[in-house]
Amino acid sequence: MSFKGLQPIIYRGREVWPLIEGGKGVSATNHTSSGAWAAAGGVGTVSAVNADSYDAEGKIVPQVYEQLTRRERHEQLIRYAIDGGVEQVKRAYDISGGKGAININVLWEMGGAQAVLEGILEQTRGLVTGVTCGAGMPYKLAEIAARYDVAYLPIISSARAFRALWKRSYSKVADLMAAVVYEDPWLAGGHNGLSNAEDPTKPEDPYPRVKALRDTMRAEGIADSVPIVMAGGVWFLREWNDWIENPELGSIAFQFGTRPLLTQESPIPQGWKDRLRTLEPGDVLLHRFSPTGFYSSAVKNPFLRNLEARSERQIPYSRVEAGAHTVQLDVGVKGKNFWVAPADLDRARTWAGQGFTEGLRTPDDTIVFVTPDERTVIREDQAACMGCLSHCGFSAWKDYDDYTTGRLADPRSFCIQKTLQDIAHGDDVEQNLMFAGHAAYRFKQDPFYSNNYTPTVKELVDRILTGD
Repeated sequence: MSFKGLQPIIYRGREVWPLIEGGKGVSATNHTSSGAWAAAGGVGTVSAVNADSYDAEGKIVPQVYEQLTRRERHEQLIRYAIDGGVEQVKRAYDISGGKGAININVLWEMGGAQAVLEGILEQTRGLVTGVTCGAGMPYKLAEIAARYDVAYLPIISSARAFRALWKRSYSKVADLMAAVVYEDPWLAGGHNGLSNAEDPTKPEDPYPRVKALRDTMRAEGIADSVPIVMAGGVWFLREWNDWIENPELGSIAFQFGTRPLLTQESPIPQGWKDRLRTLEPGDVLLHRFSPTGFYSSAVKNPFLRNLEARSERQIPYSRVEAGAHTVQLDVGVKGKNFWVAPADLDRARTWAGQGFTEGLRTPDDTIVFVTPDERTVIREDQAACMGCLSHCGFSAWKDYDDYTTGRLADPRSFCIQKTLQDIAHGDDVEQNLMFAGHAAYRFKQDPFYSNNYTPTVKELVDRILTGD
């Protein structure tokens, strides 16, 4: 018996619970968790963002890049991603035992996204039911889905974004759009679709935004039976009582990204699972340090605090004496043609006295001050770029044309591939980026997890279906 008569939905001919596992990239979601979620009757989502592949002994193949050029490393990255994605889908499908459904998730802004998605779908025909895709404006998603006869579920954060995608592309392949995922930009973990018109410090109630999305869908002739998937901040279904069987909203499904992290099948390291149990309200920060340029949400750990502090050690400069820039910078930089305000010169000298002796230029005509060790790591990471994004602010890589964004590489950011690989395959949760949704503090409050209890995915799904 499910909560409030929550009904299964028909998804591409399959009866499934309207419960979707959020696909978390770089090995935070894999075949074990996704296969188990599908086996429990929901929609399991294999992340196709640099997924792991395995050697003959079943050990994870380390993703090593020894090629000399970024472009060659980028091509290697695509090969790793396709091999890993195919392996994960096949294993997840086996675990599911034909129950539920297996989706794959890709970020449109990842490097080589189209090549990766096509490469995986080509080798997994009949195993993947649908593709979820966000992070950017994936206009080509519908035509790719049509080519491989899979459903597609665009991830958007506003009715406006959905309308643009629908008008330009999705209306032409309407029958394969199985659902629209509304990912709340203030509540979801990972990268968020917060627009420049929205205030990161002023969360908006999701209900009117989802109602506006449904109104837009209706205006375009999309049936109410096409679900809107609420993603971000979903914990207890009983808190969404007013959404279920609500004629204003039409069919609603729910995506769980953070809760499945703390399950027996979750592939994240034990240290990450342990840290989730300690979080308090406010411990997840919506920030803009990601090299994607998107806002994203992650746990406030020393890694993130260091990035915050680095950006605070920053002053504007000009190459000639102008306006308030009347004095020459004499710390952190070589040469004399760095003009700054007198008060900023004092600050820079103070930072240099504290050991932040290296000044690095940013694309915004500022200089940021770091230690010599930090400078070495930043420069090494920038040089080792393997092109994991379509546009990377940190390394100035672009995955087409001349392979550069044409902007200065930004030392205020970081190599996202390196830190996500490190946290997924190591156990250092303090010095790496730890993505989480803003409801992650509830692990500590929810009696389901008391006495260090870690449920199986099946136990979690059964629990969710009771309303808790």
